[in-house]
Amino acid sequence: MLRLLVITALVMPGSVCAEFSEPNPELLAYVLQVPATVKNVLIAESDTATLHRYRPVQGGVELLDDRYMSVGQDGVGKQRAWDQRTPLGIYFVVDRLDTTRLHEKYGPAAFPLDYPNAWDDAQARTGDGIWIHGVDARGGQRPPRDTDGCIALPNDELLALEEHLQLLWTPVIITRSIRTSPATEIAASRDALAAALDSWATSFREGDWHTYLGLYAGTFKYRGLDYEEWSAYRVRSAATRPVSDFQVDDVLLLADPEEPGLYLSRFRQTIVDANGKIVTIKRLYWRRSETGALQIVAEDNG
Repeated sequence: MLRLLVITALVMPGSVCAEFSEPNPELLAYVLQVPATVKNVLIAESDTATLHRYRPVQGGVELLDDRYMSVGQDGVGKQRAWDQRTPLGIYFVVDRLDTTRLHEKYGPAAFPLDYPNAWDDAQARTGDGIWIHGVDARGGQRPPRDTDGCIALPNDELLALEEHLQLLWTPVIITRSIRTSPATEIAASRDALAAALDSWATSFREGDWHTYLGLYAGTFKYRGLDYEEWSAYRVRSAATRPVSDFQVDDVLLLADPEEPGLYLSRFRQTIVDANGKIVTIKRLYWRRSETGALQIVAEDNG
């Protein structure tokens, strides 16, 4: 049976937007804004061994189907390599692997996730090779906890899911248990995150480095550089390559399922400078400070 959860979204071109159908309905706690380019959102719920597939629709988020899944032998909450746990957080399907030369336990296909992401790196989490994959056709149904950290689906379910996976676009939210929140809380989080992202984009476009750098937490690190080193590098780079245009679109806003006050903004950014146009997919991880302000604690591309 299909379930319909009402979700509101920031009014932006190409995003899903709806009115509340009741005074303060309960919404999925993680989904703040979904652009039209994202067709499906997957939520892996370890407590029920279920992979849920939602799609944004006018007026709500529609639960399309559920699939039985197996996760790590030692559960969820991955921290290090070989701990046989499935990571918790927000990830994206990044590739499709040919499994014909791999072990039969991976089934007919495998779809790697982007673990570890920038937030995982900031938390010193290690390991890699977290996939959504099939099972050995001769092995029967696997127990709910039975992988080395991957998400394993029955082969027929994996193949049915494949046509809905958009490489580099489909988010996979891995959580212990699905939570809902009042619509007013979701709207407040969405509006605050959208405003912070707008400030980030505007300050970059206008070369307002005081405002731009002030949006980053003092603990921020990037490719081995601490905040002070990265700030100096960022300003020097801007001076040598001034930007003539900067645009942000296809904005996806999500709340982390396990870290209170942690959010992800993922979007397409277009930079035009003297060398031409550069288009990349950007991820900014935001966290509320002790004062309640949103600050960037990690970032990466892809």
